[in-house]
Amino acid sequence: MSRDQKNTGKKNFTNKKAHQYKAKSKKTVAPKKEDTAIRLNKYIANSGICSRREADMHIKIGSVSVNGKVISEMGYKVQLEDDVRFDGARINPEPKAYVLLNKPKGFATTDSESKGRTVMDLVANATKSRIKPIGRLGRNATGLLLFTNDLDLVKKVTSSKTGVKRLFQVELDKNLKHEDLKAIQAGLTIDGKKVNVVEISYISNKPKREIGISILNTGNGVLRSIFEHLNYDILKMDCVMIGDLTKKDIPRGHWKILTPQEVINLKHFK
Repeated sequence: MSRDQKNTGKKNFTNKKAHQYKAKSKKTVAPKKEDTAIRLNKYIANSGICSRREADMHIKIGSVSVNGKVISEMGYKVQLEDDVRFDGARINPEPKAYVLLNKPKGFATTDSESKGRTVMDLVANATKSRIKPIGRLGRNATGLLLFTNDLDLVKKVTSSKTGVKRLFQVELDKNLKHEDLKAIQAGLTIDGKKVNVVEISYISNKPKREIGISILNTGNGVLRSIFEHLNYDILKMDCVMIGDLTKKDIPRGHWKILTPQEVINLKHFK
């Protein structure tokens, strides 16, 4: 074998080793999943109920439950999304946040990442607290949508009896007949269920296909049910008020943080 052949063989062997070493070096260790669990006594203390030491005492005597189970174990850890209750009342360790969005078209009202563009994308920078939308607006519906992590307010707004009314401006595919407007005012029975609205009227100085309608229901699907029942198609749907809250100074696609007074007014709205 010539010297050149020997050198060539040595070179190939060296390159092969280098390639194997390089391939091994590319292997990376998958990052560990972040542990977001926190101690139960810290969860309670962060919610403002009491100190950590006092929380330990309440845990020992069985005053605290997690996801329906009474916990008396010291050092027990929970996730932020767990249902933690103190003397039967649910608590939340995060600061309460209240965000009002003027929703544009094309965004789904959900916190699911599998639904494409969602309203959560629009309020992502509003607060560090984990807020969720109250009620729903269809992907092509527009207007006001309220977000919060205040469970008491959610209960207030979503109540079928003491809920906060939402005012919509709706444009139909044709003029709404006067007798149909009266029928909606009186309450319709759809699929065996009575459907009531708070108020309905024609919009002043507009064609009679443009309607103002108030409901307590937190989903706009009830509006589609009402008008489909009477053989109308909804072309546009815009939520213009929630309680006393309006879209003033909130451009489409933008949001604002509610003032303390606006939160108080909303909680006591009748």
